[in-house]
Amino acid sequence: MALPQPSQSEPLQITALPVLQDNYVVVLRRGGEAAVVDPAVAEPVRLWLEQRGLELVAVLQTHHHSDHIGGTPALLRRWPAAAVVASGADRDRIPFQTTSVAGGDRFPLLGRTVEVLEVPGHTRAHIAFHLPAEGEEGAELFCGDTLFAGGCGRLFEGTPEQMFQSLRALTGLDPATRVWCAHEYTEANLGWAAAQRPGDAAIAERLARVRERRARGEATIPTSVALERATNLFVRASDAAELAALRQSKNDWRG
Repeated sequence: MALPQPSQSEPLQITALPVLQDNYVVVLRRGGEAAVVDPAVAEPVRLWLEQRGLELVAVLQTHHHSDHIGGTPALLRRWPAAAVVASGADRDRIPFQTTSVAGGDRFPLLGRTVEVLEVPGHTRAHIAFHLPAEGEEGAELFCGDTLFAGGCGRLFEGTPEQMFQSLRALTGLDPATRVWCAHEYTEANLGWAAAQRPGDAAIAERLARVRERRARGEATIPTSVALERATNLFVRASDAAELAALRQSKNDWRG
């Protein structure tokens, strides 16, 4: 896939736009061009881009759920030349994709290389987009609903073993990688984790920081691979059976 490549004299900027009740649409921009990840709705994204004079060149879709692809058709009506990058295995559920990808594929975007990772579990064809560190720009991960800050996605179509392997792949990346997930679930995830591990100081300390940030109306993403390794119970699970038990506990939790 060949997308327009802006000058790298300007740094890549990444912003998480809050939409709906708890979704984030992540916007990448360099120069006058932008890409968005999982646009749940179009209007706030369109306004944000137009107010800054940005041209949308690509939409990255991690999976087919409506709160991730719902805004894409309207964005394409505004920017019809924008590429839509999605899993080829999900063409039936993301029919407007223009660039079909699979795990291991790479493509250039806004002066960076993007690696496609297959991370099934939440859905059968879920993918993530990884930007390895290049020069002075650090590594970035856009993981949709597979890995959350302090949690992981529900197993709607996949198995515990798939999710276990997907989380291992994502958290096997460089510890400094910034992790951009698609929902603001962090406080609830860590509240549950603290209830399961009341003596875990790392989880308690992170929960306290998150509560302070949320009280100020601040986002809790991006997180990092290192932080998830240290405080995410799903990432710390020793095998798929433990992950399955944790996932059921979180599903049932009413804290």
